[in-house]
Amino acid sequence: MGKRIMFTGGSGKAGKHVVQYLVEHGYEVLNLDMAPLDNPKVRTLKTDITDSGQVFVALSSYMGLHELDPSLRPQPVDAVVHFAAIPRIMITPDNELFRINTMGTYNVIEAAVTLGIKKIIIASSETTYSIFNHEPVDKDYFPLDEEYDTNPPDSYALSKVVNENTARAFATRSGFDIYALRIGNVIEPHEYPEWGKYFADPGFKKRLAWSYIDARDLGQLTRLCIEKDGLGYDVFNAANDETASQLPTRELLERFYPNVPLKVDDLGEYETLLSNRKAKRVLGFKPEHSWRRYVQP
Repeated sequence: MGKRIMFTGGSGKAGKHVVQYLVEHGYEVLNLDMAPLDNPKVRTLKTDITDSGQVFVALSSYMGLHELDPSLRPQPVDAVVHFAAIPRIMITPDNELFRINTMGTYNVIEAAVTLGIKKIIIASSETTYSIFNHEPVDKDYFPLDEEYDTNPPDSYALSKVVNENTARAFATRSGFDIYALRIGNVIEPHEYPEWGKYFADPGFKKRLAWSYIDARDLGQLTRLCIEKDGLGYDVFNAANDETASQLPTRELLERFYPNVPLKVDDLGEYETLLSNRKAKRVLGFKPEHSWRRYVQP
C-alpha cells in the first residue's frame, strides 16, 4: 500500500478526479466531505471543516472501507490534501463564503500540524490574480507567475490569499511542508466537446487569461507535491502547457491586452499565461492532457 492521504473535498469537481488519480497510483485515501463520493475504493467520512473538533477527529480516524475490517485501528497519515471549500463567488453570500473557506482551511491546517502530519497541500486559486474584479483591468505583466502581487477584490480570491498566508504561518511555526496550488480553470474529460463555443468567442475566457488545468493533470501535480519534501512553504500555479484558445498566445495578448508587458522573452507559441514553469522546474510536472487531444479543430 502507498502513502495514506486524508483528502478534504474529494467529492467535488476537481477532487473526485484527483482522488481517483491517487488511488490509481497506489495511495490509500479517506475522503472528508459533506457529500458522498461515488468511488468504491474510497470511503467518505462526513465532515464539516468549519467545526474544528470534527476536523481533529476526522484526521485521526481509521481510513479503511468497512466497519467489519479485521482491525479498525487508525494508522499514521502521510499527507493531508485540502480541497474542500465554497468553490466560487455567487453561490453563497460573500461573508459566508469567506467564513467557510478561511476557517475551514485554518481548522484543517491546525489539526494536521497538531497531529504531526508533516505534508499538507491546500487548494488556492488563479483568482488570486484579480480575475473577478468588478470590471476587467490590465495585469502588471504576463505570464502570471507565483511572484505576482496578489491583491484581489472579491471574497473568494481574498479567502484564498488569506489561506495562503495561514499556510505560510503554520509552515513557519512547525517547519512542516505546506504547499499551495493556485489552480486554474478545472476541466473534466467530458467537458471538452463544449469548447467549440469558446473558440467562436476568443474573448470569452479573457478573465481567466485563457488558462485551464485538466483534472487528471491536477492529480499528477498533487501527487508530485505529496512526494516532494523539504520546501517548507511554497506555492505553485496549476495549469496546462497551453492556453484554452486556438489563437497563438501573442495574438491573444495583442488583441485583448495590448498594453501589458511580457516578463519573459521566450514565450512559446501557445504557452499558457498562467505560468506553470515553476511547477515543471521544481516538481517535474509534465501535463499529459492537452485539449488538442480531445477537441476537433
